[in-house]
Amino acid sequence: VQLQASGGGLVQAGGSLRLSCAASGSFFALYKMGWYRQAPGRQRELVASITSNSNTQYADSVKGRFTISRDNAKRTVYLQMTSLKSEDTAVYYCNADLPWNTGEYWGPGTQVTVSS
Repeated sequence: VQLQASGGGLVQAGGSLRLSCAASGSFFALYKMGWYRQAPGRQRELVASITSNSNTQYADSVKGRFTISRDNAKRTVYLQMTSLKSEDTAVYYCNADLPWNTGEYWGPGTQVTVSS
């Protein structure tokens, strides 16, 4: 499975960005997809995830501001980020967790920088 994230960039505090992650593989609809982020000097953390049934989970720090969604026909997962804060600055990684413990894959990451 190959993952390619896009949509990162520089935005002012209070602004919005939408990240996209396109996946290869014929069984995308079965993957649990997630967005993680890693800021300098910090551990990678889960931002949001979405299951094959579109159940979602969010980190407390982004609840109400970020929305994860998926388009199975396009094999793409999205992260809509609004009301961005400087503390959202990080490299954002897309993650695919395959069913039946058959594997976990990471994309190369996309930089999000929020200026205050």
